[in-house]
Amino acid sequence: MSFKPHALALALGAALALPAAHAQTEIQWWHSMSGALGEWVNDLAKEFNESQKEYKIVPTYKGQYGESMTAAIAAFRAGNAPHILQVFEVGTATMMASKGAIKPVAEVMKEAGVSFDPAAYVPAVAGYYTAPNGQMLSFPFNSSTTVFHYNKDAFKAAGLDPEKPPKTWPEVKEAAAKLKASGHKCPLTTGWPSWTQLESFSTWHNTLFATENNGFGGTKARLAVDSPLHLRHIENLAGMVKDGLMIYKGRGNLADATYVSGECAMLTGSSGVYANAKRNSKFSIGISTMPYYPDVQGAPQNTVIGGASLWVMSGKKAEEYKGVGQFLAYLSQPEVAAKSHQRTGYLPVTTAAYELTEKSGFYKENPGTDVAVQQMIRKTTDKSRGIRLGNFVQIRTIVDEELEGVWSGKQTPKAALAAITKRGNEQLERFQKANR
Repeated sequence: MSFKPHALALALGAALALPAAHAQTEIQWWHSMSGALGEWVNDLAKEFNESQKEYKIVPTYKGQYGESMTAAIAAFRAGNAPHILQVFEVGTATMMASKGAIKPVAEVMKEAGVSFDPAAYVPAVAGYYTAPNGQMLSFPFNSSTTVFHYNKDAFKAAGLDPEKPPKTWPEVKEAAAKLKASGHKCPLTTGWPSWTQLESFSTWHNTLFATENNGFGGTKARLAVDSPLHLRHIENLAGMVKDGLMIYKGRGNLADATYVSGECAMLTGSSGVYANAKRNSKFSIGISTMPYYPDVQGAPQNTVIGGASLWVMSGKKAEEYKGVGQFLAYLSQPEVAAKSHQRTGYLPVTTAAYELTEKSGFYKENPGTDVAVQQMIRKTTDKSRGIRLGNFVQIRTIVDEELEGVWSGKQTPKAALAAITKRGNEQLERFQKANR
């Protein structure tokens, strides 16, 4: 090919004559979503980035919820915290107390010039992340609740009706016995034991998990899980473990994978398991309401919120906050929020997203996907509104440790609940002293 200097000079001149490209403002987003949910997060960032040219959301997986929160605290102290941090619900009271580290979402939206109406968000969800003065502090993102997942194929094989899942704990025990008799080695398991078997169990039975209206009334809250009802339930589960009807698969969401793979036939866990189960399970999946004890007055009431919200970290530039506000407004759009809800099994962020999903016929086409919503939009009481405690992350670890003693047969349920109460209250006292 012949070399033409004048052609090169012309090309360079043309390039130099072009106006300088406007540099995008990058927004760092640290999250804890992996697998199918990680793909969802990446898609949200990609779609927002393609919808405008001023801002670029950069999502980064930072490990599980506890790990990402620890990493963000260290980064904040070092002066390089992300703009947006996904924090699980048990970290809410701690984040609320970290006033210098966060910038309230309501403030971010206002400064970004974005229309923001807290009333547009699902009340049971938005209320959890709202300060006593009515200001929304974080953005409800992947809000979940506890539901009952079950393997319809395993039910058929055991002679159970796959369209009639157990609704009460006695019925769960009966179904587990039939599944075991049919050869199933793991009839029932549970994810997030503290959340499903003590926290949500309490609100579902309209019973306090902690005093001061589960912590909403202030930092004087103390645990109330050594009640006769809680003891009855843990004794029931301990008996099921001993009989091989329930298999403990570990802390956090470790049990989820054993349900998705077909190893375990029934799972009490997050509604967010739906995304993984829908994509990867080789069996017909079923979703139903959390089991309850039919003789308990006021049950079932409503389940408790789980999942996480998005917190905006302080110390960033005005232009960056404007980008954060634009992104949160994008996530709130009915079409975007409805698509996220339908894809993941998490609760719809806004009432409009729920209505859009209902009108589309999604719930009819995918039975059980409305269970989480129905459990959460019931009228709440002071005992069931939610649980918001300080040092909640540490309390959950205590619950795991003490219940593991029960599942292994090394500790009685009564001793475990007494130890949870004593050790948990020490954490609450510590939090109260630090936030006077």
